Amino acid sequence: MQLNYFVLKKRKIELAVISDVHLGTYGCHADELIAYLNSIQPKKLILNGDIIDIWQFSKRYFPASHLKVLKKVIGMASKGTEVYYITGNHDEMLRKFASTSMGNFKIVNKLVVNLDGKKAWIFHGDVFDISIQKAKWLAKLGGYGYDLLILINSLVNWWLVKMGKEKYSLSKKIKNSVKGAVKYINDFERVAAELAIENDYDYVICGHIHQPKKEIFQNKYGKTTYLNSGDWVENLTALEYSFKRWRVYYYNHDKLSPFFVDEDLKEMDMNELIASITDQSDIENMEVHEEEEESVDKQSRSENGDGV
Repeated sequence: MQLNYFVLKKRKIELAVISDVHLGTYGCHADELIAYLNSIQPKKLILNGDIIDIWQFSKRYFPASHLKVLKKVIGMASKGTEVYYITGNHDEMLRKFASTSMGNFKIVNKLVVNLDGKKAWIFHGDVFDISIQKAKWLAKLGGYGYDLLILINSLVNWWLVKMGKEKYSLSKKIKNSVKGAVKYINDFERVAAELAIENDYDYVICGHIHQPKKEIFQNKYGKTTYLNSGDWVENLTALEYSFKRWRVYYYNHDKLSPFFVDEDLKEMDMNELIASITDQSDIENMEVHEEEEESVDKQSRSENGDGV
């Protein structure tokens, strides 16, 4: 008997935006994210903040699947995808490296992209969060509490699945039932949209609040499309732009993503991947710089009587 095999082709898209992955925390759905990234072939990949959770980083917890996400992203850059890492609040330490570029991989604090004649303004969104600006310790404490809530929720969902019941999101229930949380989200979206209109941006794209959305905002000064990429802790969502249209991608609604396994990552070495996205000219410049330093060092030793 002959078996017929088929290969699932990757979806070619102009641009993909993901945010709030929170690598290094218990709530991160790294395996699902790898499956999603394996299913697409974007020209540009925007990592819109809080990809690595440096606030809660611990050597005791950084699973292999989390490292595979980093390998996958670097691998995509090495194969031609333009990757932009926009810093967020949980990975704010990377802001000191803003404007750093290694081949197709770039670190920035915000980004403006031209899409078919329209301007997209992309940033994480923590700039609107007064708790971060005025009381960072309180925001960090809230981050630990949120991570604990997600861990408890995962245990509850494990039990619900065993009982044959649907999964339940405790954090969503809390957010939707607390008036202050609802008002904060609404204010966040409104402020982002108003600033985009004021600065003549056609699209404004944020993360931060873990609320995937696509909505047109309009006032007497104009209109803009507000988009939020959601997260890979609860919602497992991304934004995709192709054929002049935006859409919110939901992993849980995609029946094909689980078939995109990470076989291409099994034999990858991180050092090789980093080397592959670094331009050869950069490597040569580094080698020349090292030779110059070595020459200066020898000359210095000779002048001090240490040389031959």
